[in-house]
Amino acid sequence: MGKCVTDNSSPSTAAEDSGRAGEKLQKVLARTGLGSRREMERWIEEGRITVNGKPASLGDRVDDSARLAIDGRPLDRAPAEETRCILYHKPTGEVCSRRDPQGRRTVFDRLPKLKAGRWISIGRLDFNTSGLLLFTTDGELANALMHPASNIEREYMVRVMGDVKPEHLEALLKGVMLEDGLARFTDIQDGGGDGINHWYYVVIMEGRNREVRRLWESQGLTVSRLKRVRYGEVFIPSRVKQGQWTELETKEVKSLYRMASLPQKKVRKGSIREREKMERQFGKRDGRGNARKGNRPGAGSGTPRKRQ
Repeated sequence: MGKCVTDNSSPSTAAEDSGRAGEKLQKVLARTGLGSRREMERWIEEGRITVNGKPASLGDRVDDSARLAIDGRPLDRAPAEETRCILYHKPTGEVCSRRDPQGRRTVFDRLPKLKAGRWISIGRLDFNTSGLLLFTTDGELANALMHPASNIEREYMVRVMGDVKPEHLEALLKGVMLEDGLARFTDIQDGGGDGINHWYYVVIMEGRNREVRRLWESQGLTVSRLKRVRYGEVFIPSRVKQGQWTELETKEVKSLYRMASLPQKKVRKGSIREREKMERQFGKRDGRGNARKGNRPGAGSGTPRKRQ
């Protein structure tokens, strides 16, 4: 935990003396593009943030005159006027943290490097789930989209093992009580398949841990493959294969700010070198020199169905 300052000049006391004036410290930090509010809370707890030369504590509020520093380095508090947003096709076997104690590959390893700011993941996917992940340099945007009240549709392509009966689907749409509360799919569409393996497209409005898997497991069924193919109005493009990323189109970035109920920032694209690198990854060829073909829809390629 971060150090708690109790003398009369502490940031917490100063905020209390001024009637809790100012904004929450983690909100101010997130707005600069350093990370999400949750990540900034961890930095505060770790003692990495100081306010007016003194260690910060969770609950601190700061005004425009406060001097902030991270790891002893002064922080420019001006919020970024531009934003970058990219889509990454996460393979299974990658973790969503920046560093993994077990040395596993993380989703940040293949993203383009930034000269200023850092990539912030909008939500997470577990180790065995693949598909669409969004990243932004705008901490406030990421925080707003991840907030439970955002009610943003997330669509998954899921392969289920077992005998799926109509009553199972009815229960999943009506709602199932899990250990962390009531959960349900808002839509289930048949994706085809043979035998005990069958594909479905499902839509969920939350991002609780392993929620899609746990819902199917509540019916005695097993999820053998899971892939996110849509987040809100953003679909995963068929040309973006696992381990590849692409810049979001301006209209897609606008939709993210609209869903977050935030004023849109100017969209900044990557450098010419980054764009060339992005395009080269789409032109990869197989060992025989042939352009790679997309996977067959319905075989786990994650080709999103069009919304009716």
